Amino acid sequence: MSDDALQLARELISRPSVTPEDAGCQQLIGERLAAAGFEVEHLRFGDVDNLWAVAGNSGPLLCFAGHTDVVPPGPEEDWHHDPFSATVDESGWLNGRGASDMKSSVAAMVCAAERFRAAHPEHDGRLAFLLTSDEEGPAVDGTRAVMDWLGVRGIEIDYCIVGEPSSSETLGDTVKSGRRGSLNGHARIQGRQGHVAYPHKADNALHRLTALLADLVAHHWDDGDEFFPPTSFQVSNLISGTGAENVIPGVAEARFNWRFNPAQSEDSIRAHVERRCEAFGIAPDAIEWRLSGAPFITRSGALIEATRRAIHAQTGIETTLSTAGGTSDGRFIAPTGAEVLELGPLNDTIHQANERIRAADVDELAAIYESIVTGVLVS
Repeated sequence: MSDDALQLARELISRPSVTPEDAGCQQLIGERLAAAGFEVEHLRFGDVDNLWAVAGNSGPLLCFAGHTDVVPPGPEEDWHHDPFSATVDESGWLNGRGASDMKSSVAAMVCAAERFRAAHPEHDGRLAFLLTSDEEGPAVDGTRAVMDWLGVRGIEIDYCIVGEPSSSETLGDTVKSGRRGSLNGHARIQGRQGHVAYPHKADNALHRLTALLADLVAHHWDDGDEFFPPTSFQVSNLISGTGAENVIPGVAEARFNWRFNPAQSEDSIRAHVERRCEAFGIAPDAIEWRLSGAPFITRSGALIEATRRAIHAQTGIETTLSTAGGTSDGRFIAPTGAEVLELGPLNDTIHQANERIRAADVDELAAIYESIVTGVLVS
């Protein structure tokens, strides 16, 4: 098997593209895609670099989506190798920030597209790339903005493969067919400060807030379904008090999050919380809300079938569909009606020091990607 994808992955990893920096990754990729017959557009929104590239004239559009930015590597002394050296060690591991999340996937996508275009120059349908340097950051001027840009131009994605690291134990064993929604809340409860010996002269904001939080923690949101686990609620931050033992806090703040399945929505969760706020004497407007993304899922279709066949043909594995984990940029693409799947390398070291994947997996992933594209676009 060729190691073209591995070599490209190493070149990308060697570029310190800490979000929102791209460090020239998309320029390199754009040149490769242009040579393969893609029309390439570089889109700069705010401080974010994005790339849109498409090959083919008409028919269904299959898009590879991914990001070239990475999270900061942290202290260099925590790494066995320089985090941007893209070292392949004696045990056959590719080491470096972005090895798993997700420069190896991007490299595999590019090489898969090059091979597919060379083998099928007159292919049916269209093959595209959507890359951003904003996935690990605020995710405002990246994929979200590109999708708005595509919408204005009437360009619709039919199938999308997101290169997020999805595999658990071995390449291809798990594919993400959807993701839970993520809803964030920030509560700021105003009471009245006072002396702990005179509680009747004060209004303990922390007591009211913790009573609400305990109620929400105890609430049974739903049972999930065959694709999604039950909705979960977690308190992540709690701030209150002056630091003194004898002062009743007049203000209390908390931050919390729901990871929710399609049985819930932003509106249903907010409606429940507002009812419980009333029960605890808390004004509903004491909570600020931020929706990171709604739940989405591809339950069946041509992309799932082509992906199952490609993984089995390359690895002999019967892949498992999952919706576990956090959010991804698929949340910006799925609402347009596209079939969306996430397929990438092992995710056991993402965002850690000594991030790594098996070096051989990069070109094996490229072969899987090429087979998926062939299965979808070639009659």
